Order: sequence, then structure tokens, then C-alpha cells
Amino acid sequence: MSLTESDKGRGASGTVPTFGVEEEFFLADHETRATVARAPDVLKRARDLLGDRIGPELFTTTVETRTHPVGTLDEMRQELRRLREGLGAAAEEGGCRLVASGTPVIPFRGQREIVEEPRYRQLAELYGPFVHDDRNTGACACHVHVAVSGREEAVRLCNHLRPWLPVLQAIAANSPFQDGRDSGFASWRALHFGRWPHVGPTPPFRDAAAYDALVDTLIASGMLQDRKHVYWYARPSEHWPTLEVRVPDVNADLDVVLLLASLTRALVGVLLPEVRRDAPAPDVADPLLRAAHWRAARDGLRGSGLDPLTGRLHPAPELAERLIARAMPALEETGEAPFVRSAWGRLRTGGGGAERQREAYARRGDLRDVVDLLSVRT
Repeated sequence: MSLTESDKGRGASGTVPTFGVEEEFFLADHETRATVARAPDVLKRARDLLGDRIGPELFTTTVETRTHPVGTLDEMRQELRRLREGLGAAAEEGGCRLVASGTPVIPFRGQREIVEEPRYRQLAELYGPFVHDDRNTGACACHVHVAVSGREEAVRLCNHLRPWLPVLQAIAANSPFQDGRDSGFASWRALHFGRWPHVGPTPPFRDAAAYDALVDTLIASGMLQDRKHVYWYARPSEHWPTLEVRVPDVNADLDVVLLLASLTRALVGVLLPEVRRDAPAPDVADPLLRAAHWRAARDGLRGSGLDPLTGRLHPAPELAERLIARAMPALEETGEAPFVRSAWGRLRTGGGGAERQREAYARRGDLRDVVDLLSVRT
């Protein structure tokens, strides 16, 4: 069964869950545009305005925002815009810029610093070279949370989402540069972050008990620091009653972020009835699924994607349109179908984040132009 044939004619869930988005950003010096380690100062400046909606990441080169859970795409746009504008203004006051790219465009050349939090210090001790590599100054993702009834539902939804996540990854690809050079990949973040031993496709699980048993075993083995350290591409959140999809790069274009959030929620909407009636999840071989993610990271939307259910290559935009068609019943239910069609049309014609970054660089061969593009659009 292919992505075209699977589960035709399924209806949406009948209810519209709330959703939320986490975004991670690099900081770049206002003058040189190089990545800078000023997160503590920027967060301090923005705290009074944005409160607990912002926070640090592992390195002091990056910051994070977290929306409230909302019910509509308009509310999501307002939330994301408010957080970006508030954090961007704080960055400007601190002499730097907020940059939405999955990897740094111009690398950080100073003394790297880990955020002063016990959890991050423990992470550095546990993983050593993964953290202390001089070239590692972080990677920036976009995480989409969709409300579910509980862990059982979230775990079983992960099984049904597996073949669709490479397509979301391709749509979001926005990290072509690494160490100041073109990596040859549309999403180098996927390769860079994928070096960690606990990153990758979510294994299929019979139920939440099986999920929890494996995670507990991995913690006991020492590979995971704790339950929050599961970095699979989809997982039940340990903080909230949500399913969290973690595969997209962060994107400067707000419409791309909204497109990803809308498609993620819509996929949950059309897959949830199948979960609730115990329909079997698609049988996806892990090697093919990993190959599909690798291909999405390499080509993004400008090339081919791999259908993990058949092992066949298709134009990446074709796979994206199959995903949109699959999600359409829920998109019609929420009234988001016109926005998704419009946003996808612009993305298909104009290219995704990786193409925009490369086009900006090609004009003069200057990476500062890439940072300027990203900071303005962010």
C-alpha cells in the first residue's frame, strides 16, 4: 500500500484539538552577522514582556519560544508573532538578531558556553563529545503539540504518523549551511542532530505501557538521561497531554510554520478515528523509513522523496500534495483548507527555506545576506 492508496476516504475526528508550537532561534551579531552567545542577556531583557513563554536551550547561542495552546490558526499566528516580535526586540536591544535557521549560517567562533542549568550540565557530562565538539553550537527545530486524551492515544497516533513525518520534514527543510559552507543538504540539522543516539523515527509500540517500559529500560541503560530526553520524531509529551511532533526545522517564514502546524493537527484529526477503532497502523520497515527521512533531509522540496510504504521515489512536491489530500477532511472541518492551499502554492512555486537561503547567498556569495534575509523574515 502506498501513501496514495492508504486509508482513502477516512473522515476527520469530529472534534478540533488545541495545538501549540515551540520554536528555537539562533542569535547573530547585529554587525558581523556571526552567531553569538548572548542568550542570557536577551532572555533577561524579554522576560518581563514574555514571561515563561521563552527560555534557554543547551547553548547560549540559542533561545526558545513556547506558545499557549490555542484553538484556531489565527490565534496561533498572533501567538507566534507576539513571541517573535518581543524576543526580536530584546535581541536588537542586546546588539544581535533573531535568526530562524536549523543550523548556524555564519558559525560561532568564540568560547562556547553551556547554559547554567543542572539538566544541561548533566547532559554535557553524559554525552561528552556530542556536546563539547567545537563545531557544535546547537540546532534549531520547530515542535508542534496537538492535544490528545492521554498517553495511550498519543503513543498509538505515533504509529500511524510514521510514514507521513518525512514529508513534513521535507516541507520544513531550512538548514543548508554548516560551518559557513553549503552542506549539500536541504536540512543539515537533521543529520547534525541525528548524531545523538536517542534521535530518530519513533519505534512502533503496542500501547503506552510498552512505550514506557522501553523508555525506562533506556534510562536504566544510561543512554537516556531521563524521560524528557526521548528525542524521537514524535512522542507523547512528558509535560502536557499532547502528542509532540519534533521533525521540522525552524522556519523564518511564519506562513510555513503555520502550514506545518495546521497539517500536523489535521493529520492527527484524520488518523484519530482509526486509532480509536483499533485499525492497524501502516507496516513501515525501519530501514525504508530512515531512508525516507534521509532523502527528505537531502532534497527538501527540490528533488525526490521516498515513499516508505513502497520504497519508490516520487517528486517531493507530489508526496506533499498526497499528505495535504490525506489531511483535507480535517482541514475542511477547521476552515484551514484555503490557507493551506494558498501557503502550499507559494511554497511550491517559490521554494522552501533551504532554497531561499541558497538564493540569498548566490546573489553575492556573502553569507551575511543569508542572515539578513532570515532575520528580517523572522
